[in-house]
Amino acid sequence: MIHQVDFRAGDQGQPLGKTLFIKYLMHGSDRLSVFLSAESCRNGVVEAIQSKLEGHAKDIAFLQSIIYSGALDIYIDGLNEVAADTRARIVHFVERNYQGNILIATQRLEWVPPATARLYVLQPLPEAAIEQFLVSREPLHSDAQHLRGAEYREACREFVRRSLHSSEPDELRRAMAEILSNPMDLSVIAQMLAERQTPDLFRLRWQQYETMASSYREIYLSQFPLTSFSEEAYQMRLNGSPSLPEERFGKEILRLESCRMVVRRQWAGPDGKERREWHFRHDKIQEFFIAQTFLGVKNTRVSAHVGDPRFRGVYFMLVALLEHDEARQLRDMLVEHAAESRDHSVSDDFVNLLKARQVVEAAILARMLPVSVLK
Repeated sequence: MIHQVDFRAGDQGQPLGKTLFIKYLMHGSDRLSVFLSAESCRNGVVEAIQSKLEGHAKDIAFLQSIIYSGALDIYIDGLNEVAADTRARIVHFVERNYQGNILIATQRLEWVPPATARLYVLQPLPEAAIEQFLVSREPLHSDAQHLRGAEYREACREFVRRSLHSSEPDELRRAMAEILSNPMDLSVIAQMLAERQTPDLFRLRWQQYETMASSYREIYLSQFPLTSFSEEAYQMRLNGSPSLPEERFGKEILRLESCRMVVRRQWAGPDGKERREWHFRHDKIQEFFIAQTFLGVKNTRVSAHVGDPRFRGVYFMLVALLEHDEARQLRDMLVEHAAESRDHSVSDDFVNLLKARQVVEAAILARMLPVSVLK
């Protein structure tokens, strides 16, 4: 039985923790399984599985037999993040192995799923579940943070009530609910609430950065090197490098870690010595920094990477970072590219995210101005 899972939410195309959900499924299963990023399948799904194995287990005939019989559960994540030819290879593999047990996860994407697939859509969390998740983060907060106990629980309750208030326009509440259903965004919001900050759901990455940069200034009495660090993030994505260079950005990495923007991975090498690497906690965080390198008049990177799936999320980050006229110009360029290439994987979601931004800003304006002025 083939499962094609499209983890998306409504019209805004916000990710709702599809990767975390896959990890949850794998953790609760006692079956033989393999997790693959769609990008690792660019040369084929079987080839991606082979790269994880050694010895006789890499034998093609053996792998094909356990896949076809359904003895191996295959989880492929991030279909929306790869080029059309890679998507086609994955679909062809799924259709050829129609008796296999295969789960594909993607954000909302204009594509034709395998004919035998069943589609599941991950829905936004209800208000009670959002509040419960925020409250559950309290044990993870440091002692330096202010709100605790009943005071913190009340802050979570009030924030959820305000964000999803029934008097807000339906489109705005849907957009809010989608953001509040992403585990990473909820974790950032919980941290901000504990610090008595007011989260802006459509500027979370910028708020998270500002908190970190303020901490950096207080400790090192200098500005965080946003330009050079962002360029490093761009080069990492361009060259496929997963780890941050500690020798160049040691101080910066420590501040990023304290604000939960990077994670440390440690292990013992063959010589018994400790090794460590630093990785961005989530693609969204890296894409926030990469987006800084796309800003500015006559920046050629905006057009240079328009068809590059590695930078898909960067364009979505630009929705919130660009001025109105610039955002509309980029929208028009993406729509034109989609019409020429027939690849709508970026343009459609960009258009929807821009609409959501306009709805939010209109709602804020409506709160600020008298009704007579709006009329």
